[in-house]
Amino acid sequence: MKKAKAKSTRDSMVIKNELLLPNDTNTLDNLVGGQLMYWMDIAGGICAQRHAQANIVTASVDNISFKQPISLGSIVTLKAQVTRAFQTSMEVYIEVWAEHITRELHYQSNTAFFTFVALDEQGRPVQVPELIPETDRERELYAGALRRRQLRLILAGRMKPDEAGELKSIFNL
Repeated sequence: MKKAKAKSTRDSMVIKNELLLPNDTNTLDNLVGGQLMYWMDIAGGICAQRHAQANIVTASVDNISFKQPISLGSIVTLKAQVTRAFQTSMEVYIEVWAEHITRELHYQSNTAFFTFVALDEQGRPVQVPELIPETDRERELYAGALRRRQLRLILAGRMKPDEAGELKSIFNL
């Protein structure tokens, strides 16, 4: 199989906007957490699919912290970008911003790292293109991705702590 040409973050970045309407709010008129996670998965999945140019599945989601609620009538903006591509998987960083125009509010509400795996037509993992980080922020996210991946694999029981070379200095292994 021919290796795909390396890509930059901007080649697959996704920016998705939603207007927060009553059907997606709780009894406090704030965005329901499950709806936000759904929007994040969709934006991240589109980003990963663009990068891999293949079908993808969600493999894992890191901690999603709800820093601030998002109120009814807000515009919700999700920005998804691949931070690093491994053999068949990609880490995608998703930022969530809220804007309430009439109140002149604009703030970051959430961030999370999702992992997606690229699949062929038979559902078998396929190799993904390498990612070339270009900005300082992209290089920072890229550098941390290997540590985050190793931690995910340890927590899932798929890697032993002493096999995680990037984490040894953090945990004195």
